Amino acid sequence: MLKTVILVSVLMVCVAFAETTTVAPDDVAAPPADAEKTASGLASKVLTAGTGTTHPAKTDLVTVHYSGWTTDGKMFDSSIAGGKPATFPLDRVIAGWTEGVQLMVAGEKRRFWIPEELAYKGKAGRPSGMLVFDVELISFAAAPAKTPAPDPRKAPDDVQRPPADAKRTGSGLSYKILRSGAGDRHPTATNSVTVHYSGWTTDGKLFDSSVVRGEPATFRLNRVIPGWTEGVQLMVEGEKVRFWIPEALAYKGEGPVNGDLVFDIELIKIN
Repeated sequence: MLKTVILVSVLMVCVAFAETTTVAPDDVAAPPADAEKTASGLASKVLTAGTGTTHPAKTDLVTVHYSGWTTDGKMFDSSIAGGKPATFPLDRVIAGWTEGVQLMVAGEKRRFWIPEELAYKGKAGRPSGMLVFDVELISFAAAPAKTPAPDPRKAPDDVQRPPADAKRTGSGLSYKILRSGAGDRHPTATNSVTVHYSGWTTDGKLFDSSVVRGEPATFRLNRVIPGWTEGVQLMVEGEKVRFWIPEALAYKGEGPVNGDLVFDIELIKIN
């Protein structure tokens, strides 16, 4: 008998939970008369007052519980149904969310009616039309400062000459490992390799870069300048090396650039 009572109680809780997470609000079809409306067309109504006094900034990291419906009452997403709140940068979501959550304080629960132009704008595979969200702002904090990505065009500080800790081969090629690779397999002169690279003249001018183009290059090692053919054979996959290539191992005064050259090369794959 006791087990039966417990089972019934659990079922009642589960049904109640499902109703709170899946049943659309009565005013899902359109914002009520007492809803607030911003100049952008976003409508909202406070369901539960919050305890905080400050509002999140556009770039803050927010933690929320939410449920979303189309105006015909169909739920399409819910963190509550998943049992776990969501955390994300506020400027990485639809415009209606970015604007709306900034109106809230911690602990507040608010219903939003988001017009399509502030939602997914008819994007394929996304809910269309006006969307309705119940959002509870649990907490927010400033997003971690982003470390700016290094400028791939910028010449290395030692572009003019090899540093004292650079290694040197019998041919006069100098090199320094910037990042270790994996494995012990080296390409041969006849192998095809896939690499990312940037090349500078010794006065710091960038003359070629697959990194800037955003696409790695693939070629046979015996079809490039001698400094490349020799140098890349010293590498393993995943390794990144800086090479100082004397003119005699580069274009020998007959190529698109003259003089000694400096290359940063990342060996992605030996084909």
